[in-house]
Amino acid sequence: METTIKRKNIDLPVDVLQKLSLMAVAQGRSLKAYIEQLLIAKANSVTIEVRENPSPSGDKWFDDAENMESVRRGIQEMDDGKGKAYTIDEIRERLGL
Repeated sequence: METTIKRKNIDLPVDVLQKLSLMAVAQGRSLKAYIEQLLIAKANSVTIEVRENPSPSGDKWFDDAENMESVRRGIQEMDDGKGKAYTIDEIRERLGL
Protein backbone atom coordinates (compact mmCIF):
# COMPACT_ATOMS: atom_id res chain seq x y z
CA MET A 1 0.00 0.00 0.00
CA GLU A 2 1.45 3.34 -1.02
CA THR A 3 1.08 6.23 1.40
CA THR A 4 0.78 9.76 0.13
CA ILE A 5 2.86 12.20 2.15
CA LYS A 6 1.93 15.85 2.62
CA ARG A 7 4.31 18.40 4.08
CA LYS A 8 2.97 20.75 6.73
CA ASN A 9 4.84 23.36 8.76
CA ILE A 10 3.90 23.54 12.42
CA ASP A 11 4.78 26.10 15.07
CA LEU A 12 5.68 24.91 18.57
CA PRO A 13 6.91 26.78 21.64
CA VAL A 14 10.67 26.65 22.16
CA ASP A 15 10.40 24.80 25.49
CA VAL A 16 8.24 22.11 23.86
CA LEU A 17 10.77 21.67 21.06
CA GLN A 18 13.57 21.35 23.63
CA LYS A 19 11.68 18.63 25.52
CA LEU A 20 10.81 16.80 22.30
CA SER A 21 14.44 17.03 21.18
CA LEU A 22 15.61 15.37 24.40
CA MET A 23 13.00 12.63 24.02
CA ALA A 24 14.06 12.10 20.39
CA VAL A 25 17.75 11.81 21.33
CA ALA A 26 16.85 9.27 24.03
CA GLN A 27 15.28 7.10 21.31
CA GLY A 28 18.09 7.68 18.84
CA ARG A 29 15.89 9.55 16.39
CA SER A 30 15.94 12.95 14.80
CA LEU A 31 13.46 15.46 16.17
CA LYS A 32 11.51 15.39 12.90
CA ALA A 33 11.30 11.58 12.83
CA TYR A 34 10.32 11.49 16.50
CA ILE A 35 7.50 14.04 16.10
CA GLU A 36 6.24 12.24 12.98
CA GLN A 37 6.23 8.92 14.82
CA LEU A 38 4.31 10.47 17.76
CA LEU A 39 1.69 12.05 15.53
CA ILE A 40 1.22 8.95 13.36
CA ALA A 41 0.82 6.72 16.43
CA LYS A 42 -1.69 9.12 17.98
CA ALA A 43 -3.70 9.45 14.77
CA ASN A 44 -3.78 5.67 14.29
CA SER A 45 -5.04 5.16 17.85
CA VAL A 46 -8.03 7.47 17.37
CA THR A 47 -11.34 6.03 16.22
CA ILE A 48 -13.47 8.45 14.25
CA GLU A 49 -17.12 7.61 13.93
CA VAL A 50 -19.22 9.55 11.47
CA ARG A 51 -22.91 9.25 12.12
CA GLU A 52 -25.69 10.49 9.93
CA ASN A 53 -27.80 11.36 12.98
CA PRO A 54 -28.09 15.17 12.88
CA SER A 55 -29.47 15.41 16.41
CA PRO A 56 -27.05 17.07 18.85
CA SER A 57 -28.59 14.95 21.63
CA GLY A 58 -28.33 11.74 19.61
CA ASP A 59 -32.11 11.27 19.40
CA LYS A 60 -32.70 7.65 18.27
CA TRP A 61 -35.59 8.75 16.00
CA PHE A 62 -32.96 9.91 13.49
CA ASP A 63 -31.28 6.47 13.50
CA ASP A 64 -34.29 4.99 11.70
CA ALA A 65 -33.60 4.86 7.94
CA GLU A 66 -37.23 5.62 7.03
CA ASN A 67 -37.27 8.69 9.27
CA MET A 68 -34.05 9.98 7.73
CA GLU A 69 -35.42 9.41 4.22
CA SER A 70 -38.46 11.49 5.19
CA VAL A 71 -36.14 14.24 6.45
CA ARG A 72 -34.14 14.13 3.20
CA ARG A 73 -37.35 14.34 1.14
CA GLY A 74 -38.49 17.34 3.18
CA ILE A 75 -35.16 19.10 2.66
CA GLN A 76 -35.31 18.38 -1.08
CA GLU A 77 -38.88 19.72 -1.26
CA MET A 78 -37.78 22.93 0.44
CA ASP A 79 -34.81 23.21 -1.95
CA ASP A 80 -37.19 22.70 -4.88
CA GLY A 81 -39.47 25.48 -3.60
CA LYS A 82 -42.30 23.04 -2.85
CA GLY A 83 -42.41 23.72 0.89
CA LYS A 84 -43.16 26.63 3.17
CA ALA A 85 -41.46 27.68 6.38
CA TYR A 86 -43.82 28.93 9.08
CA THR A 87 -43.06 31.30 11.93
CA ILE A 88 -44.03 30.25 15.44
CA ASP A 89 -46.82 32.85 15.34
CA GLU A 90 -48.20 31.35 12.11
CA ILE A 91 -48.15 27.90 13.68
CA ARG A 92 -49.98 29.15 16.77
CA GLU A 93 -52.56 30.88 14.58
CA ARG A 94 -53.17 27.75 12.50
CA LEU A 95 -53.50 25.64 15.66
CA GLY A 96 -55.81 28.19 17.26
CA LEU A 97 -53.51 28.80 20.20
